[in-house]
Amino acid sequence: MNPIIETALEVERFFKTKKWRYCFIGGMAVIRWGEPRFTQDVDLALLTGFGSEEKFIHDLTVEFQARIDVLEQFAVKNRVALLQSRSGVPIDVSLAGLPFEEKMIKRASVYEVIPNKLITTCSAEDLIVLKAFANRDKDWSDVRGVLIRQQGRLNTDMILSELQILVELKEEPEILTRLKELISKKGNYL
Repeated sequence: MNPIIETALEVERFFKTKKWRYCFIGGMAVIRWGEPRFTQDVDLALLTGFGSEEKFIHDLTVEFQARIDVLEQFAVKNRVALLQSRSGVPIDVSLAGLPFEEKMIKRASVYEVIPNKLITTCSAEDLIVLKAFANRDKDWSDVRGVLIRQQGRLNTDMILSELQILVELKEEPEILTRLKELISKKGNYL
């Protein structure tokens, strides 16, 4: 089995046993909703809220190995726990607490990543919001892939509404402008 998928399934099992609220984002969600591409890690959003991150981080480090020495301090400050599986696959767990992140996790659904094996991923709309907000070239490529593959099935009003709030916080309104331009191309995303 592919080590990335194997790690995703391992994380899914662990998070389910903990009864945590979470979803896969990043490459695993791109495989589901966009143009499949090679990914080197497993990315998730874990709903921790604000103030109780340490308990989640502790439980994560019991099951997975930290990739840095000062994991707890780094994770609380940067809102991401940098871990790895027993086989060495990087696992990035975003510590979610914003209203958008909570809604994203509520909207998540299961995906049969391989026959009879399920993982929970964010929606295609939420993936676009995350990728546009990240605002890197590779993320815009993923946005185009999701727009192409999911054409006609996306709630673009919800995408633009959720992204507008985030880009206002980031003070980068050009992100929203760029996404609106892509959406308006109606299939001519290149």
